[in-house]
Amino acid sequence: MRLFFSILAGGLFGAGLHLSGMTDTTKVQGWLDVFGQWDPTLAFVMGGAILPMILAWQLTRGRKPLSGGDFPAPPRHEIGHRLVLGSVLFGMGWGLAGLCPGPSVASLSYGGAGGLVFLAAMLLGMGAAPAIGARIDRIAEAS
Repeated sequence: MRLFFSILAGGLFGAGLHLSGMTDTTKVQGWLDVFGQWDPTLAFVMGGAILPMILAWQLTRGRKPLSGGDFPAPPRHEIGHRLVLGSVLFGMGWGLAGLCPGPSVASLSYGGAGGLVFLAAMLLGMGAAPAIGARIDRIAEAS
């Protein structure tokens, strides 16, 4: 049952990314080009994701998922060096490639070497992140 809901949620997420234009790298880069030919339409996509999530956090408090396990805890509100550095790197990659993790996986369904290269680089970065994060923590503690 859990696998079914996972596949259903992933499929809906991928379809939503495709329909909203989040898998179109030129549309994403247009959204990020605030001082040029700015395309504000993705603001509605983000708002359409953030607002229901706020409601979902409220409705799931104290409840259990139908498929078992637990709902994830709400995110922490602390801002540290890892969050700032990770956000900067994520934003740079998003701006340069026009893709982030979800859309990069969804874009594999219609081909293109760019999506494969991005996905490979993303997986490499995810694999290297624990070691790099530990090194950054040591540097931050020493300062």
